[in-house]
Amino acid sequence: MATSVAWQPQEQGFNEICRLLEQQISPSSTADKSQIWQQLQQYSQFPDFNNYLAFILARAEGKSVEIRQAAGLLLKNNLRTAYKSMSPSNQQYIKSELLPCLGAADRHIRSTVGTIVSVVVQLGGIAGWLELLQALVTCLDSNDINHMEGAMDALSKICEDIPQVLDSDVPGLAERPINIFLPRLLQFFQSPHTSLRKLSLGSVNQFIMLMPSALFVSMDQYLQGLFLLSNDPSAEVRKLVCAAFNLLIEVRPSFLEPHLRNLFEYMLQVNKDTDDDVALEACEFWHSYFEAQLPHENLKEFLPRLVPVLLSNMIYADDDESLVEAEEDESLPDRDQDLKPRFHSSRLHGSENPEDDDDDIVNVWNLRKCSAAALDVLSNVFGDEILPTLMPVIQAKLSASGDEAWKDREAAVLALGAIAEGCIKGLYPHLSEIVAFLIPLLDDKFPLIRSISCWTLSRFSKFIVQDIGHQNGREQFEKVLMGLLKRILDTNKRVQEAACSAFATLEEEAAEELAPRLEIILQHLMMAFGKYQRRNLRIVYDAIGTLADAVGFELNQALGAGFTQFAQPVFQRCINIIQTQQLAKVDSVAAGAQYDKEFVVCCLDLLSGLAEGLGSGIESLVAQSNLRDMLLQCCMDDASDVRQSAFALLGDLARVCPVHLQARLSDFLDIAAKQLNTPKLKETVSVANNACWAIGELAVKARQEISPIVMTVVLCLVPILKHSEELNKSLIENSAITLGRLAWVCPELVSPHMEHFMQPWCIALSMIRDDTEKEDAFRGLCAMVKANPSGALSSLVFMCRAIASWHEIRSEELHNEVCQVLHGYKQMLRNGAWDQCMSALEPPVKDKLSKYQV
Repeated sequence: MATSVAWQPQEQGFNEICRLLEQQISPSSTADKSQIWQQLQQYSQFPDFNNYLAFILARAEGKSVEIRQAAGLLLKNNLRTAYKSMSPSNQQYIKSELLPCLGAADRHIRSTVGTIVSVVVQLGGIAGWLELLQALVTCLDSNDINHMEGAMDALSKICEDIPQVLDSDVPGLAERPINIFLPRLLQFFQSPHTSLRKLSLGSVNQFIMLMPSALFVSMDQYLQGLFLLSNDPSAEVRKLVCAAFNLLIEVRPSFLEPHLRNLFEYMLQVNKDTDDDVALEACEFWHSYFEAQLPHENLKEFLPRLVPVLLSNMIYADDDESLVEAEEDESLPDRDQDLKPRFHSSRLHGSENPEDDDDDIVNVWNLRKCSAAALDVLSNVFGDEILPTLMPVIQAKLSASGDEAWKDREAAVLALGAIAEGCIKGLYPHLSEIVAFLIPLLDDKFPLIRSISCWTLSRFSKFIVQDIGHQNGREQFEKVLMGLLKRILDTNKRVQEAACSAFATLEEEAAEELAPRLEIILQHLMMAFGKYQRRNLRIVYDAIGTLADAVGFELNQALGAGFTQFAQPVFQRCINIIQTQQLAKVDSVAAGAQYDKEFVVCCLDLLSGLAEGLGSGIESLVAQSNLRDMLLQCCMDDASDVRQSAFALLGDLARVCPVHLQARLSDFLDIAAKQLNTPKLKETVSVANNACWAIGELAVKARQEISPIVMTVVLCLVPILKHSEELNKSLIENSAITLGRLAWVCPELVSPHMEHFMQPWCIALSMIRDDTEKEDAFRGLCAMVKANPSGALSSLVFMCRAIASWHEIRSEELHNEVCQVLHGYKQMLRNGAWDQCMSALEPPVKDKLSKYQV
């Protein structure tokens, strides 16, 4: 396969490549597909192999379209990695073959060529292919539909992949490419050809976020074009119109303000479009409108029409008869979920989790769920104002009887859940009646009604728990609790999932109120543990982990002699799953499973919950397992959420059974320290936060054994404290605590360097609430001051403010140490220096310091 200036393929090479491509794509071929792929990859090593592919795509008219298209797709993939290293002559040959194909008679060829053109522009830029621009203009200005559509297809892919290159100065061009193409794109809005209207509109939409000056000055023409296309016969075009309005309301709402009334009317109309995708895009508008922070009053008069439309769209549209069956066999494959599973958030030790998203209604987005979410937003914006319009419709649907009306009833229950938070003031007087109505629906014959009732009850969990103090409220809480536990053992997977998620939410609200009911709760969870298959098993793990968080040591007491019966199978199954998943990551065939990091996270979080809830009771299980080595592997996992949960478990184990970490202590400390010293700290802040906390927990237990790593960690923590305004609050707090713990156990190592970090450290300490971790940090402060009193002199004002941040130091020993530190400085600073320090403090700070008799 030699390369020459005027390149021509050799017949033998051409035939061989065509033969391989034909075998690769033929469903009836008996050839080994992996072997064919390897042969094609071997051919890729030849400098002109991609020329052959371009030739087959562009000129092999005697071959089937499928073979030519396969050559084009292989060429596209090859260019992504090889284009920049190819010889200029081969690059030029490929580009010269692509341009004539923009107007190819077969649309599949045109589409493949458009994809390759976009890749070449991404890799080589517009300036490296000025002939393309002229070819596109020539095709767009022709009257040949194939040429117009081919050029428009290529241009649309460039707009989608790299729109910025069209809005940039190009050497050799008098104006930016967007100025050349935008007038033509807007003109195509009026084309009689659906494909050209769709491609041109989709292309212009790609520039809304960038808002180049060419589009800005053409906004009136663009809006006129959108309104012209608003009732286009093509559903794809109508969807793009709605998408354009959604983007505009988000990026430049001022453009749409003069048209809002017409826009509301249009979106109301299209929310009822016969095409669900169009209706879904229209429904997204209501979210976008409120995010744009435009006046809510503009929409108020439309609520009586909007609310019923949303509720109508929330009716389940799936005609699958199996959905209405009373039971579903556990062995059936999973269906798309109707509700988003409520997974226990990956553990973050501190006051906030920057990576947590609020739980919402959905996991597979569709019109029904978007409408429910829109109703949720409306309820939070307008509150009880929507109830007069909404409640009569809900009540009518709830009262509809008969099997044929089950979808109406289900939609009404979903609507109640959607407004549970926003309209709680208006619903609260009737909450007891609402809950009383929902409880029997947990036993409804239709699985989706049982499922949605679980979710809706979970939305009222906070208020159900608040009423426990009253007899009726306590009885109702018991009914909800038992109803959800019963549904956890439902025969339908979807109901199992919704019940476990709802129960976990109830657990968080009820907390210690669950302690008297632990025995029956554990019975149900253990039955589910033995019954559930893989996906729902993760959710029952979540429920167990949340239970351990909610009731703490009560869990250990409640289990008593039943500890082994409950904890051992759960613990061992978690270990087995993590081990299998770690093997699957290396060799899925040998493991007999595909790697699933969410499953690993779930198991790590459950083990953390058991460690917290059972305390030292988990020690015997850890001793008999290989958890330590598996945990070390998880701490090094390339997935940040796995590392986050792994370091949380490391810290929990350090608290309750540190002796079993001893053999790999230096490895754990080294890996944890590396999480604090990474250029991607902001991206993995939750991992760093948990690693930092785990180091502190290990330091308190291991004491002097941590000395080899102390200065490495301190050098990582100081920059974090010095850049506190740029980083997450929780990481700053944990860094301050861990630094104090290191100073407490190894003051002789840390104190010589204290003047470099005392000021930001003390500022961070003053922000931490009173607890035992803060006590540890201040023990470190006192230890360092004793070892190096002069190191804190320049930061004495900040240290006094940190001490004054205590409401009360409960440890008498620590209180006395703090007193000694302050009195020591008072004696050290003579000639008015102490009084000068005190005068720099705010009156409330001086008042608090008086507790220490200074």
